[in-house]
Amino acid sequence: MNNKLENREKQFEEVLHIIQFHRSRALQSVNEESLMMSWEVGKLVSQRLKSNEWGSKVVTLLSEYLRTQDPSLKGYSRRNLYNMAMFYNEYSCDEFVDKVQGLALPEFVQTETAQNKDIIVQMSSAQLPQILLLTTFSNHVEILTHCKTIEKRIFYILYTYKERLNNKELKRCILNDTYGSLIGGDKTNFSSGLKMVYPQAPALIKDRAFLDFLSLPIRHNEKRLHKGILEHIKQFVLELGKDFLFVDSEFPIKVGGSTFKIDLLFYHRGLQCLIAIELKAKQFKPEYVGQLEFYLEALDRDVKRSNENPSIGILLCQSADHHVVEYAMNRSMSPTMVAEYHRQLIPKEVIQKSLDEFCSFLNDNQ
Repeated sequence: MNNKLENREKQFEEVLHIIQFHRSRALQSVNEESLMMSWEVGKLVSQRLKSNEWGSKVVTLLSEYLRTQDPSLKGYSRRNLYNMAMFYNEYSCDEFVDKVQGLALPEFVQTETAQNKDIIVQMSSAQLPQILLLTTFSNHVEILTHCKTIEKRIFYILYTYKERLNNKELKRCILNDTYGSLIGGDKTNFSSGLKMVYPQAPALIKDRAFLDFLSLPIRHNEKRLHKGILEHIKQFVLELGKDFLFVDSEFPIKVGGSTFKIDLLFYHRGLQCLIAIELKAKQFKPEYVGQLEFYLEALDRDVKRSNENPSIGILLCQSADHHVVEYAMNRSMSPTMVAEYHRQLIPKEVIQKSLDEFCSFLNDNQ
């Protein structure tokens, strides 16, 4: 009887997958047409403005004309028409096109629907870079408005696609500088063991968390931090990344005759492993690493399933002396890392880095 039910459930799942696949294809097709429309309108408006044939007043008149001729049209305000012109200008420039062509971009940039010959001809004539099809026009406007370097723009296009970010989530990622957190600088706060077991980890796990939604005072303890995270667990998970699944708080592990509690336990779908997070409302100290390694040993021996990978440990500290962290992490063969949390969103200087490593990671993990 159980086998019959399991077989039926698999058949139902197959139907669900078919529906989800074609719904995704339909939405993708709609997004492509929307982007093509924005590209072509933006191109026309841009050319008229650059030739001085049109001015600001004419763009306003165009917006009013479109609304009058077809009241059902939405998204053609004066401001959005200028956004379309910006979309065309910034992404058609030689510097952007050359940078995209020079990167080892993932194969998924060439979308399935673009394999249709007619679509290829249409897009080629319009010179719309295929990478732009990975996200929506509203997301592109957010990226263009708040990211001034081509490297950051490419990163957020790819990251938005990979994490399936909506506009609100993308805004937060830009505000908390996910770009700098994931690919900015050498990751000396990742242990040697973590880099060896999970070489892709630096591109998946952020080493900075912005907890402004907790409204923490300058002076706070770990109990206040822990309680705040549990009350805002959904926002905390989004801050970590969408692949993190919350398992438990103060997860008990028994070793000998003693019981210890891990502050927060998560599961990472991409890495397929348990992730233990220890909270420290103070500056990092080297002895914290030993405690975390002990927890990982207990998880791997007594909790981890046979089909799961070795557990990862994260020390989430309020601050850290990076030289001390480097010394502590350099010889640690356990997959551990040190991350810092900030009470408020902190403005970050623009980071000029190559995206080759991030693109290579995406290629290896399609």
